This record gives sequence, structure tokens and C-alpha cells, in this order.
Amino acid sequence: MEIILKEDIIGLGFKNDIVNVKSGYGRNYLIPQGKGVIASPSAKKVLAENLKQQAHKIAAQKAAAEEKAAVLEGVALEIAAKVSATGQLYGSVGAAQVAEALAKMGKEVDRKIITMKDAKKLGDYVALVHFHKEVTVEIPVKVVAENAAELKAAADAEAAIRAAADAKAAAAEAAEAADEAEVLEALDAAPAEEVAATEAPAEA
Repeated sequence: MEIILKEDIIGLGFKNDIVNVKSGYGRNYLIPQGKGVIASPSAKKVLAENLKQQAHKIAAQKAAAEEKAAVLEGVALEIAAKVSATGQLYGSVGAAQVAEALAKMGKEVDRKIITMKDAKKLGDYVALVHFHKEVTVEIPVKVVAENAAELKAAADAEAAIRAAADAKAAAAEAAEAADEAEVLEALDAAPAEEVAATEAPAEA
């Protein structure tokens, strides 16, 4: 069914947009919550007239959104989070953490207009800030390990244990090889008769 949105709903559309939604979603949520109305022919006609009358106001809203967006141009975030030894985050990094990071930079942005796929591993992501239906800013987000030193120490300790085990195994192999060499050397040094005696079968 077609719905005229009465307010911005990130991921669906912006105020005055006409969107297609499932009937259940429209009738059970959007309309009862006052977030939208059925896009009937008469409602569309009223919308068109309102948009025509509000053209100046809409242009001013877009200009204001562009000014806010300009403040974020060139901004890139690095967000630290605790991770396991496998690189998996304890929790996730999403819109809330992006909003917090921006606030620390003195750039207040409502988390409700930020969208980002929840980061559950270290790496590079992109957050989108939707200031207006025609004004969106992309912010690069790098998720790094907050406990990097701790993880490095654990990795170094594991590497040291592995190296010690490898060295022990190598020493054991070397000792075994040395023993075999001594036996062969002793056999080579023994008189031929003695070697033959040791190899000959015992007489009954």
C-alpha cells in the first residue's frame, strides 16, 4: 500500500515522501502512530498543494542541512573497542558509538539520523548521516582494538611457548639422531669377526 510519511523514518523515507509498504506495517504501525496516512488521490492532491506552498521553507531546510553536512566534510573516525584474541568484538560498534565519537569532536549529531552496519570485527566501515532527503554525509569509521597491548602480550607469550616447544622437540630429535650415529659408528669400528658373530644365528 502507498503511504504519505508525516515524519522522517530512516531506512524508509522522509516527511512527505510517498512510499510503498506492506499493508500490515502501514495499518498497524505507521497510521496508528501518526507517522503516515494512506496516499489516496485526494491526499496526494493536498500534498502537492502543500509542497508548492512550502517550497521556500523546504529550500531553507535543505540549505540548513547542507550547512550541517559541511561541518562533517573530511571527518574520519577511529573508534576503539575491546576485542578477543580472534579479533571478534565484545559487543558491537554502531550508530550510538559514532554519535559519541562525533560529540567528543564537538560535533553534535542525533544518533537517530545515523545509519551504519553494526561492526562486530576490527576493520573499516562507513557511517551515513542523513541530514535531509537530499543531503547525506559518508563518514569513514575505523574500528581498532582498545586492548591492543594486552592482545600483543598474549600473542607474544603464545609465540614464546610455541617456540620453546619447537626447540624442545628439535633437541629431542637431535639427541635421537646422535644416538643412532653413535651406534652406527660403533658398528663400523668393531672387528669384522665380532660383527659377524653378532649377526650369525646361534647354533643349536
